[in-house]
Amino acid sequence: MPGLVELAYTTGGGVVGAALTNYFAKVQDRRGLRAEVHRQLAAVRELSGGIRGVAIGAAPPVPGDDRQASIAAELGVAALLEDGTDARNALRAALADLLTAALVAGVPRRVADFAGGAHERLFESELARTIDRRAGSVLGAEADRLVRTAQEYQTAAAGLLLAVLWRPWRTRPRLRRRIAALRAEVGSLHLLQQEAIAVLTRPEHAATLYARLDPDGRRWETWGLEPPSPA
Repeated sequence: MPGLVELAYTTGGGVVGAALTNYFAKVQDRRGLRAEVHRQLAAVRELSGGIRGVAIGAAPPVPGDDRQASIAAELGVAALLEDGTDARNALRAALADLLTAALVAGVPRRVADFAGGAHERLFESELARTIDRRAGSVLGAEADRLVRTAQEYQTAAAGLLLAVLWRPWRTRPRLRRRIAALRAEVGSLHLLQQEAIAVLTRPEHAATLYARLDPDGRRWETWGLEPPSPA
């Protein structure tokens, strides 16, 4: 029979060993959760900057519609990926996966929302630049400035998400200040996007866009609307 000291040693060693096993299991699980956030973030990033073209889409909103302003909705077009699928639908699905992964990994909801919203802003900016090119590059250098600003905001928002994910205790004291900075950035970006929408939806620029996207004049049929009567 082992002595008391030997028994205490083996029992203690077993307890410590079990604790270490549980600890490493938790660390590995946490790493797996973090890795999933990275994977979903990369998927969203690829989609938000992956617009390859535009086509006639859903009908524009009727006057008085209170839907959120979007360059695609305003013009009745859809963003397309390389394979021709709807980029916005793919992005929405990817954002839902990112939000789920982030929340499961312990990221605060507001931080995850900023990261997701930043990719939506980048998507809208890339879409505006794509539309601008089809409409004759009427925005000039402002189109690139818009995308560059959106990319900077996306980088900052994703950086906060990753900081909270990997260094929560170090990030928490500065979280409120970093969120305030993101709010200021997105406010400026929103104004740039609204200015771009205002320019690109002018009748003369929209007419150029439709002439290139719909040379056969079939968009009214696609939209399910009656074309306006000739003046």
